[in-house]
Amino acid sequence: MNKIKIIIADDHELFRNGLKELLIKHNDIEVLASVGDGIGFMDAIERYKDVSIVLLDLTMPNMDGFDVLKALKNESPTIKPIIISMHNDGNYIAKSAKAGAYGYLLKNTDEDELIKVIRIVSQGKKYFSPTISEKMINFMSEQKISENIISNKEKEVLGLISRGLTTKEIASKLFVSTRTIETHRANILKKLDVKNTAELIKKATEINLI
Repeated sequence: MNKIKIIIADDHELFRNGLKELLIKHNDIEVLASVGDGIGFMDAIERYKDVSIVLLDLTMPNMDGFDVLKALKNESPTIKPIIISMHNDGNYIAKSAKAGAYGYLLKNTDEDELIKVIRIVSQGKKYFSPTISEKMINFMSEQKISENIISNKEKEVLGLISRGLTTKEIASKLFVSTRTIETHRANILKKLDVKNTAELIKKATEINLI
């Protein structure tokens, strides 16, 4: 039997160990290594050339999951990453899929679904559950709507707001009056349905406008 060879990358040791114990009960799966950060993972794939799947956390020290996805896409495209994350929002899911993830699971996923996804992905297929797919589609739709209603000039102003510039500083940088910037800011707040700068930055980040 050709086993599905896996590396686990997650910064929580208890979670890694529990996941490994769960996987090794299945005869068609072999866990080659378990590492606590992205750099450790990159070292592991150099050592284990026959790895086919990585179970990857997104929030790891030194080199996070998105950096790992990018590196895999460029350097080891035969390795199929499956994200296992605590992040349950469309932004993370869509960003992971775009970066090359073959699947996205939450950390409270049950054993049956985990093994099902591993086996599907091992055949070279991508799998996102209906719930995960719905979150991703909703996010992408919301992002598209937001991008359409925000003008290019407003996007420019939004970017400068996100960098912490004051209205006066933005006006000076764009060679316009402070009143013009105040109007842009008010329009952006209204279009994104938020009340203040903190909410604006949070919403813009969630829908990938900044």
